Amino acid sequence: MNLSFLLRQRVEDGRPVRAALIGAGKFGSMFLAQVPTIVGLEVTTIADLDPDRARGACRTVGWDEGRIAGTRFSTNGLEACDAEDVEVVIEATGHPEAGIRHALAAIEAGRHIVMVNVEADVLAGPLLAERARERGIVYSMAYGDQPALVAEMVDWARAAGFTVAAAGKGTKYLPHYHTVTPDEVWAHYGLTPEQAKAAGMNAQMFNSFLDGTKSALEMAAIANACALDVPEDGLAFPPCGVDDLAHVLRPRAAGGQLDHDGMVEVVSSLERDGRPVFRDLRWGVYVVLKAPNDYAAACFKQYGLPTDTTGRYAAMYKPFHLIGLELSISVLNAALRGEPTGSTREWRGDVAAVAKRDLKAGETLDGEGGYTVYGRLVPASRSYARRMLPIGLAHGVRLTRDVPAGSVVTEDDVSLDADRLAIRLRREMCSRYGAHNAAGAPIA
Repeated sequence: MNLSFLLRQRVEDGRPVRAALIGAGKFGSMFLAQVPTIVGLEVTTIADLDPDRARGACRTVGWDEGRIAGTRFSTNGLEACDAEDVEVVIEATGHPEAGIRHALAAIEAGRHIVMVNVEADVLAGPLLAERARERGIVYSMAYGDQPALVAEMVDWARAAGFTVAAAGKGTKYLPHYHTVTPDEVWAHYGLTPEQAKAAGMNAQMFNSFLDGTKSALEMAAIANACALDVPEDGLAFPPCGVDDLAHVLRPRAAGGQLDHDGMVEVVSSLERDGRPVFRDLRWGVYVVLKAPNDYAAACFKQYGLPTDTTGRYAAMYKPFHLIGLELSISVLNAALRGEPTGSTREWRGDVAAVAKRDLKAGETLDGEGGYTVYGRLVPASRSYARRMLPIGLAHGVRLTRDVPAGSVVTEDDVSLDADRLAIRLRREMCSRYGAHNAAGAPIA
């Protein structure tokens, strides 16, 4: 509640918070739009594969030429991590292997890191987070994105003495979306390919939101940060509006749709026949609380909190998230308080690659949001035991045998280069934490 006061003190001391941004896409651009109005926060370095595009992004969001001229632009994210005047590194590339590489470099250089890159976090986050903690470095989720917002709500609920029955977000979902390809994606967003191109929108990236992959990644990140369980058979995406959260997202034994208390789930803004859900939560996040006793349940009613039919379950929600416009909260928490806005602490959830169609030996997988596979949320224990191929490694790898549509791709189905950094880190993480999974034992 006092970040702005702490930042003002740093300004008075002549020590502004200085950050480096790696990846000047949509998320990064939204963050850059806010920087000029946050006195005491400076972005000294921006690393992007196309520095001219990054400069253009700065102009688009309102930076003046003086601010642009005073910022270093580079193609090298590793140099940004090692820059002497950088206190916090923001990893926003969305590329799993690049994210791992930059996180390791930031930790080695003693820089706090904010991981917008949920793909990298789900692929090897437990290991990265532990290495950061060992060095006294903050390894943080990105505030503004759903995982950090949910983690905040879960922490609030537990600190107030409530049991967390469920936590997650809303999205637009129908079952057939799992097989949608980039060629079809724009029709689902009400855009023409020409309109999307003019807006600089990437078809494969946007398709990852539609086909369920991004939802799976975000729920895995929440499960791993908040000690919550994931559904055994993947996300169910029940249609549900805000008025029904406490009814739907409670255990089956109490009349709901969950296996038990303490789970992640995503609710759909569409009924299964395509009709819009009343008062949907498409853009928001939620937590379902369980009262610890009859007195607390009575207070729910007395103070007007909508509950389920038992009166014991109630929901709190945030109807919107502002993505990069809120990212400074993570940067300032890391620099001023030495705290993350959510951070991986267990390995409970994983995201496995599932064939969108019949795949043949010799084909090359094209990863998240592509034509060949989508990501399904699975318990980490099952992923580890069955050697499921994580979606973060399902890009640019060749199949060695056929995989039927709807089947999980395993590491035995593909040819993996054991020398690749992401594969080495993933295998180290699996080896180190695999035995913890069945019991859900905490890493830290």
